[in-house]
Amino acid sequence: MTEAPGLDPSGDSSGDAYGTVEPRVPLSDARVVLAGLGVTGRSLQRVLAPRVADLVTVDDKADDADHRGLDADAAAAVLAQADLLVASPGFAPHHPVIAAALAAGVPVWSEVELAWRLRVDRLGTDRPAQWLGITGSNGKTTTVEMLAAILRAAGLRTAAVGNVGRSLVEAALDPTLDVVAVELSSFQLHFTHTMSLEAGAVLNVSPDHLDWHGTIDAYTRDKGRIYERVQVACVYNVADPKTEELVREADVVEGARAVGFVAGTPSPGDLGLVDDVLVDRAFHAADDDPDRRKSAAELGTLADLKQLGDHNGVVPTHIVADALAAAALARAHGVPAAAVRDGLRSFGPSDHRIQRVAEAAGVTYVNDSKATNTHSAAASLAGFAHGTVVWIAGGLAKGATFDELVSSRADRMRAAVVIGADPRPLADTLARHAPQIPVVVIDPGDTETVMRRAVDAARDLAQPGDTVLLAPAGASQDQFVSYAQRGEEFVHVVRELTTR
Repeated sequence: MTEAPGLDPSGDSSGDAYGTVEPRVPLSDARVVLAGLGVTGRSLQRVLAPRVADLVTVDDKADDADHRGLDADAAAAVLAQADLLVASPGFAPHHPVIAAALAAGVPVWSEVELAWRLRVDRLGTDRPAQWLGITGSNGKTTTVEMLAAILRAAGLRTAAVGNVGRSLVEAALDPTLDVVAVELSSFQLHFTHTMSLEAGAVLNVSPDHLDWHGTIDAYTRDKGRIYERVQVACVYNVADPKTEELVREADVVEGARAVGFVAGTPSPGDLGLVDDVLVDRAFHAADDDPDRRKSAAELGTLADLKQLGDHNGVVPTHIVADALAAAALARAHGVPAAAVRDGLRSFGPSDHRIQRVAEAAGVTYVNDSKATNTHSAAASLAGFAHGTVVWIAGGLAKGATFDELVSSRADRMRAAVVIGADPRPLADTLARHAPQIPVVVIDPGDTETVMRRAVDAARDLAQPGDTVLLAPAGASQDQFVSYAQRGEEFVHVVRELTTR
């Protein structure tokens, strides 16, 4: 990690690895092209329309877009007249609209970059709210919501924003917030240029979204952009060397430091777990305290996370790690140790994340629709006893393969039910690496009944003491609107089934 002495936290810059950053005219005089009119794009449209001279919308499908389904030549014509392109996360760098902007030297901003530029001062102050940011392949939503719970327990006005809760750009315009807990995806970070977090964390890095980024190296680099211009602390996962490497490569504000978290005994300067106690060895004492290296602050115990434990009451290792990462970010903001404990105690499991839905005939049904990649599905399966899971899985692989997941977690499975518009990749992987496991492939033809047929098949395969687990290991958009809708369908079908 290198330091950047004297770096202005506003992060103004004329350019970076992605080309020109600054529009040639002030935003209020600019002709802005907005790419994407999904949920994020609609929020951006509402914010941009009254703040720019001319707003032009493009989308691949939306009927009300000014331009729809542009090819390379048409995109070049539209961008030739633009001062700025603001891109929703769905627009990958190879999309014709993005490519046309870069070729024409038009700055490309993510929603995060726009939100950072538009921040307003907190009420009664002359400074905007600080941002605490979280990214990673898995655990982002849990960690950002834990962080918000801790900040609220400290009496701070906060919101969990980004890929969870309200939109980031709307939160940036809210003067009542003291501090913002921000979930950041690799998509959002790709075209983010000047953000300067108070503290940022990369929870883990595993192959994901390779269809968008192209390579694992490109994906990893985009995750690492969260550390650029960090002011106080770069929080990393001691168990994932890639995250520490990203910290070492980052250009930060002078005085910012690296702080690790580990679900085990922490080294000086880190947060970790000693027996059943969460401890802080990073923010517990002043830097010049002679006893600093020999002391620690107690932040809470595993009992404070018992509501997040599995059916045996055991708190999974990845939940402990998420809690420590959230605690590190909160402590970087100056939150007292007692607020960490109180925030963790108050935090409940999120919908669609290891959500226990019902039990019937001795079988437990668990919704983990948020497990949208192989790494998170592996963590989900690891929380159950050997040979007790009927696994419902499948969906968009996003360029990933299932071999390591199946080979490492086949021992947890009694059977598998495969969904998805193209179930063959996962079904074939199960046949190669777990031929002893019964597999039912759900015909993708009737999308509206996919989840009902999957749950029915899983119920028939399950035995008393088993768990039917929806942990898809893939994105949802091939058969559902979102992972949330997929999870809601599962919950609806299960509750209907178990109340007959």
